[in-house]
Amino acid sequence: MPTVQLQPDTAITPQEIEQIAWGAALVLNESHWQAVQDCHAFLQTLVDQKRIIYGITTGYGPLANTYIDPDASATLQKGLVYHLTSGTGPLLSKEQTRAIMAARAAVMARGYSAVNPQTLQLLLTCLEKDLIPQVPSIGTVGASGDLTPLAHIALGLMGEQSVYLADEVLEGHEAFRRLDLTPLRPKNKDALALVNGTSAMTAIAALNHCHAERLLKLSLILSGLYGELLGAHLECLQPGLAQLRPHAGQVWAQSRLYSLCQDSKLLTPYTITATLPDQLVAGGTLHNQPIPQDAYTFRCASQNLGAVKDSLDFHGDMLKTELWSVTDNPIFLAEKQEVLHGGNFFGQQIAIAADTLNNALITLAVHSERRIARITDSRLNQGLPPFLRGNNDGLHSGFMGAQVTATALVAEMRTRAIPASIQSIPTNANNQDIVTMGTLAARQCALNLEHLTDLLAIESLMLVQGMDLSPNPLDAFSSSARQFYAQVRHWIHKLNDDRPLHEDICYLRNKIHRPQTAESILSGFPNS
Repeated sequence: MPTVQLQPDTAITPQEIEQIAWGAALVLNESHWQAVQDCHAFLQTLVDQKRIIYGITTGYGPLANTYIDPDASATLQKGLVYHLTSGTGPLLSKEQTRAIMAARAAVMARGYSAVNPQTLQLLLTCLEKDLIPQVPSIGTVGASGDLTPLAHIALGLMGEQSVYLADEVLEGHEAFRRLDLTPLRPKNKDALALVNGTSAMTAIAALNHCHAERLLKLSLILSGLYGELLGAHLECLQPGLAQLRPHAGQVWAQSRLYSLCQDSKLLTPYTITATLPDQLVAGGTLHNQPIPQDAYTFRCASQNLGAVKDSLDFHGDMLKTELWSVTDNPIFLAEKQEVLHGGNFFGQQIAIAADTLNNALITLAVHSERRIARITDSRLNQGLPPFLRGNNDGLHSGFMGAQVTATALVAEMRTRAIPASIQSIPTNANNQDIVTMGTLAARQCALNLEHLTDLLAIESLMLVQGMDLSPNPLDAFSSSARQFYAQVRHWIHKLNDDRPLHEDICYLRNKIHRPQTAESILSGFPNS
């Protein structure tokens, strides 16, 4: 089994979260275990002294005015999990839940959560053995962190929640029996450490970030191929343009798109402005001449996709900090002998970042749909057949239906454009009088990523079909386009006579979705 080794004094990365989501185990350093042990020992001292500590010797939320004898700790912690496991809605994907477990383990490994080391070890063992609780997606407002989904994970560790065991779905107690593991029996701060923090929204955001990075690169590849099919002008990608408008994302996108296209024999090369034709008489006009610049879908591609890159970078910066953050309440500083009660579990940064990325994804979708519209329109696609039909005898409709699906996907995505981060609704007897909805924001983003993946799969099939139908030989296309063509055609053959496209679209979208196969699709993308 592949492993991710968490290094001391280093945050876990979104890429490492994704590796764990897709099956890797998480391994801690000895210094992590020492910090966890020291913090737990500090807590035990405080409990022995019968100190007043929220959620350990008090009730929860507005019920914190009830003091609890430490001897009732196990009942208190179990009750916390029980009353919070009230989620509804579709289940999170197994990959999302694995990511959440990894993010929560990385927080507890910092040594400020006062969790029992055995509890943390059980969480890591379940990741390693692929024993993953089934977690409903709805129920958290992202205020005291992600209490509800994290509680369902805790209930799974207690053997009282349905779980995945590899490819099976089992009752939790049966899965623990098969693996000869002892379920969690939480006490002191074990349950509170598991459920209190932003790990659900942060983990889902981490998966979103990695997937969005790949889809942005794919969008650039498709933009370049689209330009080649239409014989677009290379002039709009000249470095001088980005130098005079040096937004980091635009500079990045323009450089990458230029690298993708520069060896194409189909794009109109850049030359100093040509002279007017001799037929133009003095003071006259000459109509129906070649247009010296392209529609915005190509001419403004680096500006549009560059703005998406800027939004993605903002999302990444927020995520990087959050993955290094301790989001419990209370927090225990063993070296200073301090217990701090506060609000580090409040997920507003991730909520705003996720909304920002969500709108950027819709920008990618609109750009893709507009490319599709032009390349399927025989009045605009430079002589390609209508709807890129392979058998052009009039009996067949090609990608006509797929274009309608592409339009529907954009509509689906736009219905999720309303920011979640502004949807604060007071709850918890007005204790949580402002909330973040950060997990809702991350989930909206994840759903839109699914739709965007479908949309780009449709466009990929169309543009590769365009290469097959082009009057130009394959070797006239750029090397990046040829690499992309070869990979798609390795999986899916050309559309000649009409056939159902659902399976082709689903097959390719699954290849784009999985990190391992997505990398092969992006093999021609320039890294610098």
